[in-house]
Amino acid sequence: MASARTSPMEPSIELFVKAGSDGESIGNCPFSQRLFMILWLKGVIFNVTTVDLKRKPADLQDLAPGTNPPFVTFNGEVKVDVNKIEEFLEEKLTPPRYPKLATKHPESNTAGIDVFSKFSAYIKNPRKDTNDGLEKALLKSLRRLDEFLRTPLPEEIDANSTEDPQESTRCFLDGPDLTLADCNLLPKLHIIKVLL
Repeated sequence: MASARTSPMEPSIELFVKAGSDGESIGNCPFSQRLFMILWLKGVIFNVTTVDLKRKPADLQDLAPGTNPPFVTFNGEVKVDVNKIEEFLEEKLTPPRYPKLATKHPESNTAGIDVFSKFSAYIKNPRKDTNDGLEKALLKSLRRLDEFLRTPLPEEIDANSTEDPQESTRCFLDGPDLTLADCNLLPKLHIIKVLL
């Protein structure tokens, strides 16, 4: 495992992720990608260690027994649940040194929440007779996400205008900047794009 050189103010963080099929490169895991994005957006220095699940090293078994990646060590303390890691990082890596990544609009956290489960049901379905229904459910979920992204956020609406609000011009779920909601959704959308 790599060790980080950090200043007294800089935490020592190591992200353990699933290795790709070659056993060394970063694998295609949306949860690993989510945590990588969060750490990268925070601007914190961190090390990444890929873990080949076929030959999990003994020292890794000692570090996080019974746990598969992704997980994080933060100043030597092991954190294993992706949602709890996200909360922990948002709590520990705070402004002014690190940006806040929480959303301003609660509905941004649930936008597209069912897209990946609908996609998984569709792509893994062994029964051709149910494919049409599963495809329709996936497309409906994607349309809801698209509608959410097109709908202006409150700060995009001119309260003094007599015209109907235009489409949103934001780049991400919660506005012009990436947030935790984007870190959750984007890796899943990437997998959908690659596989379809």
